[in-house]
Amino acid sequence: MKLIVGLGNPGVKYKFNRHNAGFLLLDKYAAKRNIKFKKKIKYDIAIADEIIFIKPKTYMNRSGNAVTSIITKHCVNDTMVIVDDINLPLGEIRFRKEGGYGGHNGLKSIGAALGTDKFNRFRIGVSTPETGELSEYVLSDFSSQEEEILHVVFDFCEILLEDYLSDGFDRMVERYSKLKRSYSEKIKISQDQ
Repeated sequence: MKLIVGLGNPGVKYKFNRHNAGFLLLDKYAAKRNIKFKKKIKYDIAIADEIIFIKPKTYMNRSGNAVTSIITKHCVNDTMVIVDDINLPLGEIRFRKEGGYGGHNGLKSIGAALGTDKFNRFRIGVSTPETGELSEYVLSDFSSQEEEILHVVFDFCEILLEDYLSDGFDRMVERYSKLKRSYSEKIKISQDQ
């Protein structure tokens, strides 16, 4: 089974925070396909066509607890984590199969819980704050202009997720590489409006 983990923090207070990009994308993807999440103690979960979607409720710093809980209950052979990334401009997307955590506590927690850094990452840029505390920035909501850009971003992310689910991680990366320029132009148009 494939496991897709959208990272974020539970609760209304955090719902539209930059740190919740993973939750927001999974919510949009599931809503369009009538996939329903069920509430559990450590996570919200949906299972459709041999794919498990989870949104950890353990808060970002303990995301690994939710992931290992799922892996002990299901035969998971492919894990991908959707995560916000302050090191990328708003809307830019990057992929990795393994490596460091870029200072992201959710990824760090998952790596520690799994005992490996070898898991797929789907990184969505939320940009870096010009001033102020980083922790305040990631726990603040997207602005209305940023939300407009996110609509374009998430529409494209859904296409990439379909590629991942049907043909795997490498096919998704290949699709992104081919369409990156046209996608980036759509983002730029959204920013200029």
